[in-house]
Amino acid sequence: MSPRSRKSSAPAIHPRIRIRCGEDIAIGPGKAELLEHLQTTGSIAEAARRMDMSYMRAWKLIKTMNQCFREPLVVSVRGGTKGGGAQLSETGRQVLALYHQMEADCLEATGVSWGKMLQFFAN
Repeated sequence: MSPRSRKSSAPAIHPRIRIRCGEDIAIGPGKAELLEHLQTTGSIAEAARRMDMSYMRAWKLIKTMNQCFREPLVVSVRGGTKGGGAQLSETGRQVLALYHQMEADCLEATGVSWGKMLQFFAN
């Protein structure tokens, strides 16, 4: 399929920031999405389902994040009448907010160049 025969849609820029800690990705787009779902649901299992990933995969990603940062981003909540769960720690909420701010900063920083690049796209 030639580039011209593809369905035409408006071009958009989507920065994908990954912060590494040695060989591990401490946080990136997928881990940020997992944290968002966890914040909304209070459940690792439900957050994983919403991302179409296994609980084990989600748990491994959380474990990596928790090991990369000085304080854990996700903490377990003891069961009760509703059962247990998980939630973002204060550090987790701050890291997620800063990650989103970095994405916004990236968009702002590339605005002029992106505006110039738009002229080269097919209408």
